Amino acid sequence: MVSATIDLLKKELPVEEGSLVLSKDVKTGLVLVDVVNGFCSVGAGNLAPVKPDKQISYMVKESARLAKLFCGEKWPVFAFLDSHHPDIPEPPYPPHCIAGTDEARLVPDLQWLENEANATLKCKDCIDGFLGSVEKDGSNVFVDWVKKNQIKAILVVGICTDICVLDFVCSTLSARNHRMLTPLEDVIVYSGACATFDLPVHVAKDINGALAHPQ
Repeated sequence: MVSATIDLLKKELPVEEGSLVLSKDVKTGLVLVDVVNGFCSVGAGNLAPVKPDKQISYMVKESARLAKLFCGEKWPVFAFLDSHHPDIPEPPYPPHCIAGTDEARLVPDLQWLENEANATLKCKDCIDGFLGSVEKDGSNVFVDWVKKNQIKAILVVGICTDICVLDFVCSTLSARNHRMLTPLEDVIVYSGACATFDLPVHVAKDINGALAHPQ
């Protein structure tokens, strides 16, 4: 069933699979989506894994590897951190990644980015990081990052593949198509460094307001 579904998606979706060769000839930026404790560290919160999870662990490992590679080459890095006010819920999800708590911090393998001059960190209080980058004055931190660094391609990794990563990528593609992100040309998702959370039915039923989400 899973194999048949994947084959159908590959046939129907307007995406291409392939390999990526990073080169200094094409200015590429790395975008990390919500690689925070609240989604990745065991027992860290309502949407965190309840036990070690191979998919999430590999995503964290690859995200950290790429972040070190990009920073070592002085290539731009942008990290979204899911961060919510306790009085503003985000249904259908239970409270998670509350601002000021350890849940909303990068995972330990990436916390060094907090002091990395080459990295831009942006707390977001919504699913879509593109919208979450809008400031009170109407400017957009992500858009400014792309333009300031003259980025032609972004490599996107993180969690959750089917929610925050997907929404951010779709908005970014639309903004690119409307020429709001010049000179951005390509939006590339590295599937090996993406993961989604596991909230099975038997666990979700005991969390008020939670929506089941089997990995």
